[in-house]
Amino acid sequence: MAVTIKDVAKKAGVSPSTVSRVLSNHPRISIETSRKVKEIMDQLGYHPNIMAKSLVSKTTNSICIMLPKSAEELFSNYFFMELIRGIVTQASKLGYDILISSGANEKEEVECVSRLLNGRRVDGVILLYSRKDDPVVRFLEENGHPFVLIGRSEHYPECLSVDNDNVQASYDATKHLISLGHERIGFVSGPPDLVVSRDRLKGYMNALNDSGLEMRPEWIVEGEFLQESGYRAMSFFMNLPNRPTAIVVIDDVVAFGVLRGLHELKYKVPEDLCLVSFNNIPIAELSTPPLSSIDIGIYNLGYTASQVLIQAIQNNNDKKYQRRQIIPHRLIVRDSSMYSVSKK
Repeated sequence: MAVTIKDVAKKAGVSPSTVSRVLSNHPRISIETSRKVKEIMDQLGYHPNIMAKSLVSKTTNSICIMLPKSAEELFSNYFFMELIRGIVTQASKLGYDILISSGANEKEEVECVSRLLNGRRVDGVILLYSRKDDPVVRFLEENGHPFVLIGRSEHYPECLSVDNDNVQASYDATKHLISLGHERIGFVSGPPDLVVSRDRLKGYMNALNDSGLEMRPEWIVEGEFLQESGYRAMSFFMNLPNRPTAIVVIDDVVAFGVLRGLHELKYKVPEDLCLVSFNNIPIAELSTPPLSSIDIGIYNLGYTASQVLIQAIQNNNDKKYQRRQIIPHRLIVRDSSMYSVSKK
């Protein structure tokens, strides 16, 4: 016979309503009472009926992580794995479960979040990406559903979001190369529909402009957040008659492709080409040579996104909680950008 709340209450010497409050993490329940009740639950093997609890509270204590469309990009890029680790860690601490979903296209993504939220399977959504004029963001915003965007929305700047100052981060990366004496600096970008690609390109261009340096269209190459994009970019860059002496790369994984392409073409980093990228994933310092990279606090992005979404859910999506959180960045200088032009 299944153990009930009444069984737990009787054994703990409290009322059934107190046990219910312990299960919902009610702030009026003392730490001592909560600990005692939970110990009794463990002793008796009690497991709350989540479905029944959901019907009463009208909440699910679950949130959805909406993945990017490309599974290849997701599972080959440490950025997303670390982001999800931060989300799951904080959600678990706050008593929330995670449901992961995706869609093959924007229409399927909208249908997916609509089905999950309107069917009361989750209380809110975390989007791991920010696109220009994103229909998923539009649907969530216009229907008043709790959500947090990891990135920045150009059309809904007041939506709940967690981001870096990607314009400034890219500016800092480019100025670092300029401080080494480089005047011909290229940029390996990501998909142009992603806001992060646009912001980092803007920071790169601002730094060149502020330093009075030339910016050539052929020094900018767009691609995906994949090694192959960086590899292909090198075939193009290194065959230019007036090639760059340094490059800013939008992502560490893309930068690994850059290094592979340069190695096959018999060029050395940083002797022939200096390199700075973004994200500072753990294997960046293990590459050959170790990568200079902008540390954007990936884990903190996910952890904070989970925290602010759950806060919004628990406060009924009150607009006073709708604000943009900025996670600080820092440049980690390693061997890939240790050469100044004067030393070449």
